[in-house]
Amino acid sequence: MTGPAAGEEFTVPIVSTDDVVRARQTVRTAAQQCGLSLVDQTKLVTAASELARNTLVYGGGGVMVCTVARREGRLGVRAVFEDRGPGIPDLGLALTDGWTSGGGLGLGLSGARRLVDDFDLDSEPGVGTKVSVTKWAR
Repeated sequence: MTGPAAGEEFTVPIVSTDDVVRARQTVRTAAQQCGLSLVDQTKLVTAASELARNTLVYGGGGVMVCTVARREGRLGVRAVFEDRGPGIPDLGLALTDGWTSGGGLGLGLSGARRLVDDFDLDSEPGVGTKVSVTKWAR
């Protein structure tokens, strides 16, 4: 990446644990270039890392599209994670702290939601899941 431009997109296929690392690095680079503070960079990268891992483990793989966004003169980073996995049957339950469909701590989706400014979750059983997160520079 050379510098942030609104609408600029970076796509990372997520099919292995190495891709989870690549997704995290892509988000970090975009966050640095957009001027996010170190604390906000860390929050966004943590959320992206968790969502990329979820895409791989629960969705069977998918893609992350990282976009430099602009709103009201501010730059931000939007990361969208999409898979064609089994989907989430109960979104409310999935966003509840402590609930887990696996052996984790149950902080994945709810924790990611708390770390970002904008969070959108869309999932349909048998179709897949799409999670979009955005962090804005202050």
